[in-house]
Amino acid sequence: MQRESELKKWLHTCYPQQDFVLSFAAADADFRRYFRAVFKDNHSVICMDAPPDKMSIQPYIKVQHLFQAINVPKIYHADVQKGFMALEDFGHTPYLAALLQDKRPEVHKILLLEAVDELITLQKASLPDQLPIYDETVMTREMQLFPEWYVQKELGLSLTEKQQHLWQQAVSAVLPAILAQPKVYVHRDYIVRNIMLTRDRPGILDFQDALYGPITYDLVSLLRDAFIEWDEEFILDIVIRYWEKARAAGLPVHNDFDHFYRDFELMGVQRHLKVAGIFARLYYRDGKDKYRSEIHRFLKYLRKTSRRYHELRPLLQLITELIGAEEIQTGYTF
Repeated sequence: MQRESELKKWLHTCYPQQDFVLSFAAADADFRRYFRAVFKDNHSVICMDAPPDKMSIQPYIKVQHLFQAINVPKIYHADVQKGFMALEDFGHTPYLAALLQDKRPEVHKILLLEAVDELITLQKASLPDQLPIYDETVMTREMQLFPEWYVQKELGLSLTEKQQHLWQQAVSAVLPAILAQPKVYVHRDYIVRNIMLTRDRPGILDFQDALYGPITYDLVSLLRDAFIEWDEEFILDIVIRYWEKARAAGLPVHNDFDHFYRDFELMGVQRHLKVAGIFARLYYRDGKDKYRSEIHRFLKYLRKTSRRYHELRPLLQLITELIGAEEIQTGYTF
């Protein structure tokens, strides 16, 4: 309540002699909260509350400037010391809500291809030396969240010496392949909850953790989601369309689609392991249970992918030993 009161006072200084009604809009997995201020003339702004003792809004401001090629919220007012921002309001309908409301595949394809177009626009605008590198240290630390939080906390297990060897084999199979990918701006959370349905083009949110890294990362984030799932044929179709559009745009994707799809899949393994660990950490460390029930979806993704590639058999064996076997469709094999 104290932060909300401080936010109201700050807004009154930004918009003097303008009455508004402030209401809660959303909360992130970290410490940020969002409020909507609606003024008498019905125009509105989104207010970010990022407690400065927990985090800084400076990364958001920097990335917002770098991401001007795509539809990101305008920053109307910002106070780094207080941790407040007033942002353009993209409305009430995230992609996730629109996709869940209208389940027709043709509608999903239209929306996702619009998101793909926005992603390609962002990637075309990429420049080196503007963002930190999404390097081996960061990726390894992220993957390590799986044994540290999912295995140890969620399963209550410790990897045996044999299982640790399987884990290292899996890491060694994945990291070189994804680190070798061409690098672009990586949003790092390009998911349907962070894409807003707006009048002209998708509105992109929650980009403050962006890095410069593998070209397939954001496409994986978009298509292997935590809260909605598509069948393999549908995903393959969208990936092919991205690949065709990316090549036409001059982006450095591999000329052979099978090679590109393998890059996409191996990048997914890194992200799935990370997200499973993060969701477990959110529950056991932060007391947030909103995401815990979705861990199973990332385990399903991991099973499917590790069955398709010989170099990922150690990962499949490890997952089977930890949580048991599960018969599923394997889809396409390479």
